[in-house]
Amino acid sequence: MQLTNRSKQVSNKEMTLAERAYLPAIAQGMAITLKHFFKKKVTIQYPEVKRYLGPVFRGRHILKRDDQGRERCTACGLCAVACPAEAIQMVAAEREKGEEHLYREEKYAAVYEVNMLRCIFCGLCEEACPKQAVYLRHDEMVPVFVERDQVIWGKDMLVEDMNNRYKREAWTKEEARQLDEKKARGEVSNVEPRAIP
Repeated sequence: MQLTNRSKQVSNKEMTLAERAYLPAIAQGMAITLKHFFKKKVTIQYPEVKRYLGPVFRGRHILKRDDQGRERCTACGLCAVACPAEAIQMVAAEREKGEEHLYREEKYAAVYEVNMLRCIFCGLCEEACPKQAVYLRHDEMVPVFVERDQVIWGKDMLVEDMNNRYKREAWTKEEARQLDEKKARGEVSNVEPRAIP
């Protein structure tokens, strides 16, 4: 019984003198080496030149704001429940009178922390969020930790800076699928990234 169609028939024929001296194998290896020697180098000069990470890369966490600068997070806790590594912790609070310009809903996250050592960058937190408040940036990596106190990221590091907003071509899976179809048909060539609506 044959389990796979990738199996090869092996023969035990006698090796020729050239094969016993490994001359063809050495020549073949040298040819590969010379071919790669004259090719363009794939090494990039990292801090100065940054590689494009792609639209599906999951990097630095961010808590989004709306167009008026109000926090989107309502501290529902779905991201913390969905996190398989239990890296997210939050404390909910009620919005006070006069804080309407700070928080979008009546309930908000007074404390929102992500343990970056526990996080496995799976993206389940952003899928679970009903308010589109949690995202893992596709264009920015998490910086290297030097001290232990740099591991727990609070709202001071997570909430989006309105002067440097996170922009993408598409914000939902459906929108990304439609955009890919339009690009494949040639209807769209260049799409301007935009902040979440």
